Amino acid sequence: MSYKIKLEVFEGPLDLLLYLVKKDHLNIYDIPIAKVTEQYLQYMEFMKLLDLNIAGEFLVMAATLMQIKSKMLLPPEETPQLTEEQEDPRAELVRRLLEYEKFKEIAENLRERESDQQEVFKRPKAQIDKEIPQQGEVYFEAGLFDLISAFSKALEQVPKEVFYEVIKDEFTIEEKVHQILHSLLVVPSIQLSELFTQAKNKIEIIVIFLSILELIRLKEILARQKDLFGEIEIVRNQQNILPHDRRTAA
Repeated sequence: MSYKIKLEVFEGPLDLLLYLVKKDHLNIYDIPIAKVTEQYLQYMEFMKLLDLNIAGEFLVMAATLMQIKSKMLLPPEETPQLTEEQEDPRAELVRRLLEYEKFKEIAENLRERESDQQEVFKRPKAQIDKEIPQQGEVYFEAGLFDLISAFSKALEQVPKEVFYEVIKDEFTIEEKVHQILHSLLVVPSIQLSELFTQAKNKIEIIVIFLSILELIRLKEILARQKDLFGEIEIVRNQQNILPHDRRTAA
């Protein structure tokens, strides 16, 4: 792929590990390292396929996981006293994950406080309610790895075919961006799975996915879920819609 997406906020390797642990409801204190390593490498392959900018941190973490996996396969040394080398090879990784998770929770709490504070000086809530219909439902913002997970499922459902690097330029990011935005003028939200289902082949699925990432980067759309790790739906970012566009979308 010659089209690169550079996201302003790019989730890192610890984010991916926490995502894999929580998605499969794994015990963070007893991580099945072989399974997690395999899934981690799969996500990296998808990121390479999409030509996303993979930071060196991801490669370092991949090497760390492989090293831990190798140590887990070695038989323990038979000595009367435990040494640091005989401690659980996962211990340091678990410590880092727990510490990182704690910082993420603190950061999220501060972000919510900042958001609440910004509301103090905004227009009256009654006026905003008239412009933006309130559904009364709580949504979770879908992260990068939620999107990649949905993308991987879509690829699995496509019949196997020969995948050529050089193909006819049948689909473009620019065209898909316009199509998605136009669709969101007709309907308030679109299921991401619907967009993938309508694709003709793997190439179109990849182009759709990159278009979604581009629209998120431009803050034109939001990817959200009713439940954690649930179905992803795409909606317009109300804060980035001009008044006349909002009337049209309504």
